Amino acid sequence: MSNVEKNMIIELTAYDFAALLNGAAPADTRLVSDSAIAPPEVLEMLARIAAEIGADFTPSAWLIVEDGEIVGLCSLIRAPENGEIHIGYGIAPSRERRGYVTRAIGELLEWARRDPRVTLVSADTGVENIASQRVLERNGFIRIGERIDPEDGRVNCWQASVD
Repeated sequence: MSNVEKNMIIELTAYDFAALLNGAAPADTRLVSDSAIAPPEVLEMLARIAAEIGADFTPSAWLIVEDGEIVGLCSLIRAPENGEIHIGYGIAPSRERRGYVTRAIGELLEWARRDPRVTLVSADTGVENIASQRVLERNGFIRIGERIDPEDGRVNCWQASVD
């Protein structure tokens, strides 16, 4: 059984980002045919962040894969600090509301519980993004407050302890 069949999240490498930016799927996977997992500018930004964080902490980004198809991405969006990793995630619009992100974040939490460097996982969701809030709630995240993000406006702040 290949890694793709066993795991829903698969570490995303610089090579994989390059393939995605060229419109190709990394080895043993295929792209969603009816919608992009992320616009090119978002992929470029995530590749840059992953490379910066990856210099000191890996893994820093993951493919979300269902039955060999890349349905989304998950990544650290800032450098870990004091055991806290802050994640962001997204899914191809045509693959929303199928439970993929909920399962992927659950798998990410399982990984975090096994990694002694990680004690807390945090994430932000737009206050209007109820689906993303449900993903975090289903995975045991607790809403700890709200803040204003310069790009996204009002966001809810979430945390899940993994120690």
